[in-house]
Amino acid sequence: MKEKILVLWYQENKVVDFLRSKQDEVLVEDKKLNLGEIQQISPDHIISYGYRHIITPDIVKKYPGIVNLHIGHLPWNQGVNPCFWSLLENTPLGYTIHYVDKGVDTGPILVQDKIRFRERETIGGVYKQLKQGIENLFVESWEDIAKKRISPIAQTNKGTFHKHKDLNKYKFLLDEKLEKGEVLTRIISEYGKNQGLWIFDGSGNKIK
Repeated sequence: MKEKILVLWYQENKVVDFLRSKQDEVLVEDKKLNLGEIQQISPDHIISYGYRHIITPDIVKKYPGIVNLHIGHLPWNQGVNPCFWSLLENTPLGYTIHYVDKGVDTGPILVQDKIRFRERETIGGVYKQLKQGIENLFVESWEDIAKKRISPIAQTNKGTFHKHKDLNKYKFLLDEKLEKGEVLTRIISEYGKNQGLWIFDGSGNKIK
């Protein structure tokens, strides 16, 4: 039976291509939607993948089965930039598909997996692995998720959470035009496994 699926954010990715290949009606939106707008669409399923807006409590209440794809191994690195914080703080590196609740990335977990950091890797390389991994996991798991064959698991209180402003101190590391970005790869390789990431400024002073 053909279903209507609302995908929030990414317009071109494996998730959307996969859903369309099943002959479902797939609508993609990146703007902030309110409850009335979603009710007009009347979706059978809602999937959030990199959506840059908070899904409000009234939407969550009306549609309790919203599924979110988060490139972080929850409950670690809830919030923004989970890939970067996993590397910086030496927390589990992976991805999670979970239900949306009234919190930020705090909903019950459906499926998740981890990846290993590879020597001489960059943040861009890790992010690519995570993106590919979570999209493949979605393709493998979607039928079971849609038919509610997977029992969700509540998140524990342990974990980490980050806001946009937390990144300000380290933004220079994410600018690929800066040669300093090459330092990141070396430092992660040397210190990431046991002590978290050590970061140095252009003068060689340790800032973490």
